[in-house]
Amino acid sequence: MIRVGIIGVGTVGKSVADILKANRDVIAARAGKEIVVKKGVVRNLSKKRDVSIPLTDNPDEVLDDPEIDLVVELMGGVDEPYAVVKKALQNGKAVVTANKALLAYHRYELEQLAGDLPFEYEASVAGGIPIIKALREGLSANHIERIEGIINGTANYILTKMMQEGADFDAVLKEAQELGYAEADPTFDIGGFDAAHKLLILASIAYGIDAKPEDILIEGIEKITQDDIAFAKEFGYTVKLLGIAKKSGEEVELRVHPTLVPRDRMIAKVDGVMNGVSVVGDKVGETMYYGPGAGGDATASAVISDIIAIARGGKSSPMLGFKRPLEEGLRLARKDAMSAHYYLRLKVDDKPGVLAAVADRMGKEGVSIETMLQRPVRNEAATLLLATHACRESAMQRALEGLRNLEAVREEPVMIRIER
Repeated sequence: MIRVGIIGVGTVGKSVADILKANRDVIAARAGKEIVVKKGVVRNLSKKRDVSIPLTDNPDEVLDDPEIDLVVELMGGVDEPYAVVKKALQNGKAVVTANKALLAYHRYELEQLAGDLPFEYEASVAGGIPIIKALREGLSANHIERIEGIINGTANYILTKMMQEGADFDAVLKEAQELGYAEADPTFDIGGFDAAHKLLILASIAYGIDAKPEDILIEGIEKITQDDIAFAKEFGYTVKLLGIAKKSGEEVELRVHPTLVPRDRMIAKVDGVMNGVSVVGDKVGETMYYGPGAGGDATASAVISDIIAIARGGKSSPMLGFKRPLEEGLRLARKDAMSAHYYLRLKVDDKPGVLAAVADRMGKEGVSIETMLQRPVRNEAATLLLATHACRESAMQRALEGLRNLEAVREEPVMIRIER
């Protein structure tokens, strides 16, 4: 028998307890032994909860209980969960976590601390999609050339509604909050930070890169308008918030940002609150993983798959799947080192010579215009929508700075990268 303690009995924790009870027989058959939740930990015992397991508000009642074999950490946050997981491992307990923020900052320290103890984290990325196992096991014969992920359902829902229904960002965000897809403070999701945490975990498995969120490029979807959507539709793109890991020589690009993606790409067809991850291996080519990225039952399914894996083997499962560094000399690329095509939205004075001034300022940095649309003039201002030929990120950033300084440019330019 495996006795489990759940620290954090919220939506996912309740689902874990419910599924372990409801599917008790089939789970025991697949695990080779019975799995029982002995106790759960909550912050507020006075809050009514529809759960059938004993509850406490003291994590030590789980962490110090010699009868509990495995701790499931579902608290959220970074510092407090780190202390909890660290103590669980020090007390010789296996750990399963769904906490991407914890792993984004402390994955390597916890890997060292775990030693021979199982430490599993399938639910930390893309909810019910088994992308961690795919990278660690199914694709382990490959050098991973590229990962592209739609790994935040809130942002994907908003962008899908904007593309398909012509809705404005603020209206869709409000709707997402009313439906429970977005938090009251949605910054973590729409700002790209949630996706960045997940990308760092995937990159650790694929490349052994030890990077923190502060080290990589992170941009959100807050500035996207229907002008940008119209340009995307006109030229055969859709707009997605992508997490991208890309190996080039001895460098790995890690970045999260809104992206114009050709409509015929598989990743472009992932809509609504669903998640999708494309992985390109040097031998297998492109593989695609699709499914629910959040929700109690979907995430709990991934948590329980980890518990079953531990119950079956009970042996060491190195947290990141590989010992780092995975490849000698592999390093994180600078944020401004990438090359891409770029889309720009500029609000400028509607007068002669402005377009020439814009092109000249961009040309001085080696950035040339490939295509252009102009939206109808309003209040003596024109909105220019431009796409560039491929150039370096550093050149585009210098061009943007030059455009900000043009007297005819009325608002902060908006830039979106294009993946072809």
